[in-house]
Amino acid sequence: MSLRTRGAVASALLVLAAGCSSGGGDVEVDGPSLGADDAAACDRLVAALPDTLAEQDRRTVTPADAPGAAWGDPAITLTCGVDVPKGFDEFSSCEVANGVGWYVDPATIDDQSADVTLTAVGYRPIVRVEVPADYRPSGPAAVIAELAGPVRRSLELVKPCH
Repeated sequence: MSLRTRGAVASALLVLAAGCSSGGGDVEVDGPSLGADDAAACDRLVAALPDTLAEQDRRTVTPADAPGAAWGDPAITLTCGVDVPKGFDEFSSCEVANGVGWYVDPATIDDQSADVTLTAVGYRPIVRVEVPADYRPSGPAAVIAELAGPVRRSLELVKPCH
């Protein structure tokens, strides 16, 4: 085989390998700056999170010490220590799964083509989960049901969200 042919074959194999790979590398989790108590609680939560979520395998996040996790491709991401979401107030309702209330922006509940952001506003620190539209319709419900246990065991319930 000529050098030119070997180069063409190697290039084709690299293209095929890149096209077949899943996960696409580390997922960036842009976590907030946390105080010592919140950082410790987020560390407990991240350590308690499952290896699979909504049938998606856990992925590596960057930075390595980010207060969060990711699963699947496109990535379902969890970030611990976030702010109360815009649009949430004392009159907002929550989706409750296994005893944990999650605020969902009403504009995204029925739009099956929209990404969904779910926020456990009743816990300290507050946890946000972003679920890409690719996982709809059942993905968001599976995600919050599976995360309820780790959230309840790792974080402090401040005020239930119903």
